[in-house]
Amino acid sequence: MELSDIRREYARDGLRRKDLKANPVDQFNLWLQQAIDAGLTDPTAMTVATVDETGQPFQRIVLLKNVDDKGFVFYTNLGSRKAQQIAVNSKVSLHFPWHPLERQVHITGVAEKLSTVENVKYFASRPKESQIAAIASRQSSRISARGILEGKFLELKKQFEQGEVPVPTFWGGFRIRPESIEFWQGGEHRLHDRFLFSNHDGQWDVDRLAP
Repeated sequence: MELSDIRREYARDGLRRKDLKANPVDQFNLWLQQAIDAGLTDPTAMTVATVDETGQPFQRIVLLKNVDDKGFVFYTNLGSRKAQQIAVNSKVSLHFPWHPLERQVHITGVAEKLSTVENVKYFASRPKESQIAAIASRQSSRISARGILEGKFLELKKQFEQGEVPVPTFWGGFRIRPESIEFWQGGEHRLHDRFLFSNHDGQWDVDRLAP
């Protein structure tokens, strides 16, 4: 089969302006809860897009760990490629692909580092093995073999067997303060429903976009 022949009709639901909540974060939380209730795999998985100093875009999937009116939160190694790129250009794009529900959410915004208190609170809530892995892996650095990583993990696991794992200085979170949030709902005959919320001085305006 040719790739160009692969297609399907989107006919699950429609999206109308009257169905939208006034606050796009509330609308996002509604859709996220519906994705969770539907049993979607990794409903909090989102693509994070950043741009390096040459203008080259990069994308990767991370997990959303908190969302409120202040923004969308994820955690990472602060020496990772994404963190280094955010340090150069804090403008970030997020994308949630909820294919079984024929929905997407696209967010643009500005990334800012979380406070030490926020980092410590979340780090303490992680399973101990995940805490150790955060120290063992210098994310995005080159390694010659997986065995090196596994060996470091086992060494640290033994080291912290009886005690608490300290929050590494090179680990922390980012909050993406949204400037725009777009909701996409698949429609028949490719007549999809798209609504774009734009933040203007703390107030949200909404426009319907052509598919």
